[in-house]
Amino acid sequence: METTTPPPVTQSASGTEDKTVAILSYLTLLGFIIAIVLHSSKKTRLGAFHLRQTLGLFLTGIGFGICQFILMFIPFLGWLVVFALWISFLVLWVMGLIAAINGEMKPIPVAGPLYQKWFGNAFD
Repeated sequence: METTTPPPVTQSASGTEDKTVAILSYLTLLGFIIAIVLHSSKKTRLGAFHLRQTLGLFLTGIGFGICQFILMFIPFLGWLVVFALWISFLVLWVMGLIAAINGEMKPIPVAGPLYQKWFGNAFD
């Protein structure tokens, strides 16, 4: 008699409400605020995870804006650095949004684990 083993369990969202909060958190500041309100009525691990990731991205964006103001006074090289910073920020944002759409608790590269550490108890 043959026995089959069940497929491995992956860490994904248990329902559409989990994904809704996660996805909304990446869509502008208004979406982030709406996601916080939705998350406060039904707290989920996936929602809290992506809210922390998005909070970190917003604060990083503010930091990039300050750097941009300073670097814009350096012709060409400063502009090139600013362009590279914003392209990298866009790539990280898209990676976070894709993880939220897939219902995965996958941190964005480089800064994602730091965001989880720094904002560990936020949104729980």
